[in-house]
Amino acid sequence: MSHIKSRKHAAPVRLSTTALALLAGSLPGLTLAAEGAAPAAKAQEQVLPTLKATAAPESGFKADTSANAKLTQPLLDTPKTVQVIKKEMLQEQGAASLMDALRNTPGITMQLGENGNTSAGDTFQMRGFSTQSATFVDGMRDLGAVTRDTFNLESVEVVKGPSGADIGRGASAGYINLISKQPQADQFNELNVSLGTASRKRATLDSNVQLGTSTAARLNVMVQDGGVEGRDLVKNKGWGLAPSIAFGLNSPTRVFLYSQHLRQNNVPDGAIPTTGMAGFYNANATIQAASKVRRENYYGSASDYEKVDADMVSARLEMDLGGGTQLRSLTRYGRTHMDRVLTGVNALSVNATTQAIEVARSRQRVDQRNEILGNQTNVVTGFKLGGLQNDLSAGVELLMETQSNRGFTNGSSSTVDVVLNKTKVPGIALPNANLYAPNVADVLGTPIATGADTDGRSLTQALYAFDTLHLSEQLKLNAGLRVEHYSLRTHSSTLVTGGTGGNVATYKPQGYDVGSFVPSNLSSSDWLKSWNLGLVYKPAAEGTVYVSLANSYTPPGGDNFVLSSSATSQANAALDPQKTSNVELGAKWELLDRRLNVSAALYHTRNEGQVSFDDLKNPLPMGKTRVTGLELSAVGQITNFWQVSAGVARMKTKQSDQWSSDRTTETVGVRWSPDWTATLWTSYTFGDLTVGGGLRHVSEQKRAITTATAAQNMPTIPAYTVTDLMAAYAWSKTLKFQLNVGNLFDKTYIASLNNSGARMKLGAERSVTLSANLLF
Repeated sequence: MSHIKSRKHAAPVRLSTTALALLAGSLPGLTLAAEGAAPAAKAQEQVLPTLKATAAPESGFKADTSANAKLTQPLLDTPKTVQVIKKEMLQEQGAASLMDALRNTPGITMQLGENGNTSAGDTFQMRGFSTQSATFVDGMRDLGAVTRDTFNLESVEVVKGPSGADIGRGASAGYINLISKQPQADQFNELNVSLGTASRKRATLDSNVQLGTSTAARLNVMVQDGGVEGRDLVKNKGWGLAPSIAFGLNSPTRVFLYSQHLRQNNVPDGAIPTTGMAGFYNANATIQAASKVRRENYYGSASDYEKVDADMVSARLEMDLGGGTQLRSLTRYGRTHMDRVLTGVNALSVNATTQAIEVARSRQRVDQRNEILGNQTNVVTGFKLGGLQNDLSAGVELLMETQSNRGFTNGSSSTVDVVLNKTKVPGIALPNANLYAPNVADVLGTPIATGADTDGRSLTQALYAFDTLHLSEQLKLNAGLRVEHYSLRTHSSTLVTGGTGGNVATYKPQGYDVGSFVPSNLSSSDWLKSWNLGLVYKPAAEGTVYVSLANSYTPPGGDNFVLSSSATSQANAALDPQKTSNVELGAKWELLDRRLNVSAALYHTRNEGQVSFDDLKNPLPMGKTRVTGLELSAVGQITNFWQVSAGVARMKTKQSDQWSSDRTTETVGVRWSPDWTATLWTSYTFGDLTVGGGLRHVSEQKRAITTATAAQNMPTIPAYTVTDLMAAYAWSKTLKFQLNVGNLFDKTYIASLNNSGARMKLGAERSVTLSANLLF
């Protein structure tokens, strides 16, 4: 059930449908329609108080337009796949994070990380390509290793398919655009408090105050603390603050000043071994026969931590220039800092003395800082040229982005020590853990900062334009072009080790006995020209059929600002950008008096320029990836009381000319790209009671996608289906209670697996959350 805003001015009268019918019969010349039905004929010049029926929710799941000014047409007439996940649906689901929100769109899978390393922040793939670096806030690129929260989001827009013309570099599969809450010419306060299993506690406040006829301020606040179902010690704790103020509302010139500040102090999850799971393999017979570990087992140390600071300050100017022309200019500064110490699980072995199975542990530290400073200025206008209507959106974008990663080492427990400040540093202790009884009291040293840091900076200057040409009432031509100059500089140092069993240092500054740093300064720059082209045919006002073409480019180091001099690295500064092209054929239709949107899209995406090895074992950028898929979706109202959001995706991936360095193994598919994904959420309102639920299905995900014939550990993630449930009751006009049950049937499933198949994260056990929503 959507919330009801409390206002200081008179609230609309609320009557049942029956009462409205009786009232209509008693007033001559007055005809009333239930909310959501077709509008009735106007009364004869009579001005009457607004009467509002409770037959339908105030705001549903369906969106008609995008907040993105680069999309010049309503979503129905936009020739690409765009899904808008509105806050009303997130509130029903109790979705607190971006990863929770993205479960509402098919074709997205979550990631765990590379062998012993766990990825930091939001990590996911879309349509077979990594997408976490293509996350935007209000149309401007967002950076940083942070788990994003929904407390300050109006909606989440998911744009699929290569989108280089929209956003620039790295748009192989599309992008995620987060739309921030903004001040409104209104007065309301909304407080939500929730308690859940695993000692979870969360509270959010959304307060909007009208300070005058054209000025308003809004404050969004979030605090949370709690664990994770089925996991010992793992904790998510933090707070968020998002103040904003708007001037000139309901006037031709509007100014919005807003910021967001997020602090997280978590205990990170290093996952658990895959021992005993279906598909587990180990050459040691004792380990192969071992049973599963308790899902609650925590193999880290009590000193593990994850601290995140994220700040963003924005200023947006909107000016209506007359004649349907509008100017928008957004300026932003943002910074994030993650400092994390995490214990990962690695190889299994049998203790020769006790015969107990033990697991080796890795000790990782991430200390990453990101900064972004940018301006995006855009003009939207309409005009006629040659007798044909044009809807134009054009602009300029300037960005400076930086990323700094501190270098750390665990030292060495062997004869090889590292050189640090002219002193050999002994390695920290990393004792094995008992597979079935890990001890969190084990003393595990903190990785040592070496000074061998990596700093990257990118500069982007871009011009872009999008135009929709109305060839006729039924035919539209949509075209977009972006020209950008992208330059990247990376400064890094390699720590050289030495000793009786170590490497001989090649760089020995005065005063160092064994070795020190090998510095590296690399740079890369290029002009990227991205475009899209779409033809839209409207056989009826309620429907469109379209075909579109698009491309994008991903330059070396474009994801993490780290260039390499290695000929075998995809980040080699001398490489050309990877090129992605896409063709999509689709149809969109609005049914049931335009309350329900259904769509279908068939697409084919091709990426080329990936480093592989030729017959002579020379590294060359000849690798290719192809993804072909079909997506179906339905969003909106089936009746005045029944809402639905559903989607299903079928995807096939194939790689070619992707050979290992010794030319013995070829990669033939894309990891973590299931053939089928599906999502459903629906709710029905019975007066003051709303009940809802959903399903999430992911088919088998392959980890081993090569031609290697040797036995491999955990080659797949088995398919799974999860059921969620919700019930909400409006106790009064201002107070609502809501119950959410996640994983209703307590399904045990692997949510994500690392690239070696050695460790996994299981999906959360059954969870229960009770929340109260108060309007005042």
